[in-house]
Amino acid sequence: MAGSRGRGYGRWGEREQAPSADDAAAWFTGRLPDDWFTGPPTVTVDRDEIIVVGVIPAPELETADAGAATAVTAAESGRIRRFREQTRDARIAIAEEAERRYVRKVAWGVTAGGTTELFTTLSVPVMTRLRQPERHVLDTLVDSGVARSRSDALAWCVRLVGDNAQPWLARLREAMEKVEQVRAEGPEL
Repeated sequence: MAGSRGRGYGRWGEREQAPSADDAAAWFTGRLPDDWFTGPPTVTVDRDEIIVVGVIPAPELETADAGAATAVTAAESGRIRRFREQTRDARIAIAEEAERRYVRKVAWGVTAGGTTELFTTLSVPVMTRLRQPERHVLDTLVDSGVARSRSDALAWCVRLVGDNAQPWLARLREAMEKVEQVRAEGPEL
């Protein structure tokens, strides 16, 4: 329902549609200060959230010892934390504008060198019905210590499928975009 939260559920099975965010990447590119990132940010949009990830210059370190990788990761993480603290108020103001415009929450992330960190992303509950064999898989992951709960186990399974099925998922998303284009060209009902 279109209250202060923006979207929600209407009658059983009906879901309000958020406005299109097709121009979100361009909007953020135009709205963000030029000196924040080394190029345009990567903007990822779904039904609930917009994640904006920008690249900042990695710190330059001269290390030749065995702990060099750890030192580089620590320096990159420190650089990201500094960016997060220095831009907090401006990011909040920009996020509030975007949330009003796109009716979705906005989360931020930064990449420095080989380190990427996301700030305050949503964790959205998803209802599902599982039969005993599927519940058994989740319970095995919990009992073995791979996951803390069935919810964590399900998230782990989704990440595993996503990591191993990216080319197929990309083709599926492209096909869905083509269906939307054809639907938009059709007659008004």
